[in-house]
Amino acid sequence: MIYPWQADDWNRLQQLRAHWPHALLLHGQAGIGKLDFARHLAKGLLCEAPQANGEPCGACAACNWFEQGNHPDYRIVVPEALAAELGATAADEGKPEKDDADDGSGKKTRTLSKEIKIEQVRALLDFSGIGSHRGGMRVVVLYPAEALNVAAANALLKTLEEPPAGVVFLVVSARIDRLLPTIVSRCRQWPMGTPSAQDATAWLKAQGADDAEALLAEAGGAPLAARALAHDENRTLRDWTLAQLAAGARCDAFACGETLQKLPVPLVIGWLQRWLYDLLAQRTAGRPRYFPQASSALARCAGEMNTDAFARFQRTVTRQRRVENHPLNARLVFEELFLGYRELFG
Repeated sequence: MIYPWQADDWNRLQQLRAHWPHALLLHGQAGIGKLDFARHLAKGLLCEAPQANGEPCGACAACNWFEQGNHPDYRIVVPEALAAELGATAADEGKPEKDDADDGSGKKTRTLSKEIKIEQVRALLDFSGIGSHRGGMRVVVLYPAEALNVAAANALLKTLEEPPAGVVFLVVSARIDRLLPTIVSRCRQWPMGTPSAQDATAWLKAQGADDAEALLAEAGGAPLAARALAHDENRTLRDWTLAQLAAGARCDAFACGETLQKLPVPLVIGWLQRWLYDLLAQRTAGRPRYFPQASSALARCAGEMNTDAFARFQRTVTRQRRVENHPLNARLVFEELFLGYRELFG
């Protein structure tokens, strides 16, 4: 399926069918439905009786196989950590092994990789080297492209430099700036815009989301990210954290460390970064972006904070963001960050 705000992209893309590029790079903000669009596009390319506008018929053998996740001419390449969540069926050949980790009880557990590894890209060579099972295209969806590690990116580049006949790569990315420029240059770039606030809000309300405007603001205008926020099991802790940040100099850094220590470090740093962005936006433009419902607290904090200390703290948070996925003592990380935040108002 595609979302209402993607209809224009879909219609314009159909103009490429006569000379379809070997690699299409779909890029744009996270949370706007690029992956769903790419999968629907793959289904349309593989459909054996497509409609006039390129939509898959939904009834042919190819469409049925695609829906069941076993179309022989389709592959999706994602990090292992996303595969189960997406119900992805990737190439079995060359599938990377999961690393062993200790769960704290002495037992070994499997840690799923957040990277796309070279073995996954190499497995596409076997897929690309055989003919189509149905006499049509073979389609590869790669998501998110920024998850390619260095070796995998170089392997993909070699494939794109000498593209196999009849294979279409649909490369999806929310961070095109993190891709090798040589990969970007070998793809037909297709920027996908964020829907208007009116369209996104209407869609969220149709999905049954309460307070759609606030959710959309917090998600930076991305409707799928806003829908995920509506069902976020950590929303109560997020509201508690925002209350601590709103307290400014009275923020209890040690309570933050104690309360939040079981949450993923990237999640909490994301909350903090959005709050800092709004502090700056409130001070310079008088209008927050992510938390408009907290504008009074943001205005008070923005009036009390020290500008030089704010700049230093921003650099600290940025440095912490670079190592957020490494094994860390979350409690100590949070205590340090919230102590640093409190010093903005010293």
